[in-house]
Amino acid sequence: MSNPVSALNHASYDGIARIDEIGLQGMITLRGDLSSDTLARAVSGITGQEIPAINRANVVGDAGLCWMSPDELLVLVPYAQVEAKLAELSSDLGGEHALAVNVSDARAVFRVSGDSARDVMAKLAPVDLSPGAFEPGHFRRTRLAQVAGAFWMETDGSFRIICFRSAADYVFNLLKVAAQPGSKVDAF
Repeated sequence: MSNPVSALNHASYDGIARIDEIGLQGMITLRGDLSSDTLARAVSGITGQEIPAINRANVVGDAGLCWMSPDELLVLVPYAQVEAKLAELSSDLGGEHALAVNVSDARAVFRVSGDSARDVMAKLAPVDLSPGAFEPGHFRRTRLAQVAGAFWMETDGSFRIICFRSAADYVFNLLKVAAQPGSKVDAF
């Protein structure tokens, strides 16, 4: 039996911001009617969070919900609990028309923190990251240079980024270049 490992085994980098590959994260892609009370109760039951508004994330620690599209949520749970949470979610959905899939091992997760985190992210994503336009709890599904990714701002001003595991090394290197010492742009 093998032990699961994250894409980059907790790689990190210190520059004008700190970049950390944060390790294994339980993730369930859920497609369904986001206005359904049954679905809302089911996801709240396994995460402790309410369905977020459009372009928002309700995440505390390693559990929460991210709005992905009008009929899709990314459900975050502790990695060790993902299979049990998926079974609980499927049971709680009952006869509800929905699709829930464990995508944990197909994704990589990074954290960008520090005073220049917003500047680092702004170098890579075509998103208005200015204060007031992008605040804690805001979520975007976008591109990070040449690859698909999604990110949200945490309450401490850091960013959590999700990308495909196959692009983890590319994204880590992008983040490192954007955080190189001497590259601060003070845009915000």
